[in-house]
Amino acid sequence: MTRMSWFNTVSLTLGFAFLYVPMLILVIFSFNDGKLVTVWAGFSTKWYGELMQNEAFLNAAWVTIKVAVVSSTIATVLGTMAAYVLVRGGRFMGRTLFSGMIYAPLVMPEVITGLSLLLLFIGIGLDRGVLTIILAHTTFSMCYVSVVVSSRLMTFDRSLEEAALDLGCSAAQAFRLVTLPIIAPAVISGWLLAFTLSLDDLVIASFTSGPAATTLPIKIYSAVRLGVSPEINALSTIMIAIVTIGVITASLVNKRQLVRQQRDEQAAVRS
Repeated sequence: MTRMSWFNTVSLTLGFAFLYVPMLILVIFSFNDGKLVTVWAGFSTKWYGELMQNEAFLNAAWVTIKVAVVSSTIATVLGTMAAYVLVRGGRFMGRTLFSGMIYAPLVMPEVITGLSLLLLFIGIGLDRGVLTIILAHTTFSMCYVSVVVSSRLMTFDRSLEEAALDLGCSAAQAFRLVTLPIIAPAVISGWLLAFTLSLDDLVIASFTSGPAATTLPIKIYSAVRLGVSPEINALSTIMIAIVTIGVITASLVNKRQLVRQQRDEQAAVRS
């Protein structure tokens, strides 16, 4: 077993401290009894109770979740279709332009994307609200789904599809019964990535949202400009807890699947 040098140990320690010490301080002060977020006044959970009664934050959270679920679902469908066309479509007229338009949002600054979408919605007379946020998030997140699914399709064994076609399946049936179940982990990963990007987006949502539809990142940013309140610390702590639970759950599920796969391989070797 190779031991790390002192330089690597110090570098990793400083890196993790830079990332996670501010989060730890935020979590600790979310239980602060006083209103000042930098002065400890005793342990209390009252800010969590007040957060649950803050209709502005609750409404923003509901809008954010609704937008994230709908936009990530649409982006997953469109991104999977685009990936299938790029990988399996062969050469066709406009392929270079099509692939460039798919991958352009990956390198396009969010300010440019948000401003262009804002001008588009104004030009067609579409009032800004939940619908415009969904359309905007779908536009920039579908390219991430396309990249993830494309990488899986490139390593896909096409002989399985050909076998299904030889056995009498139509192209649609082969895709539904053979291709889709195999690439399902990549499709799910793309959906989760699009969902996370939608939850985290601030810049594009600030251009495409209206007075009647405010996402949680916009609400938090507006509140922080007036000063950090203990309620924001409590809200951030809840979000950190949800992400932590999700990461631990995914790790346990992957570990169980790996152990099960190893057992199946050992059983196959023994037999």
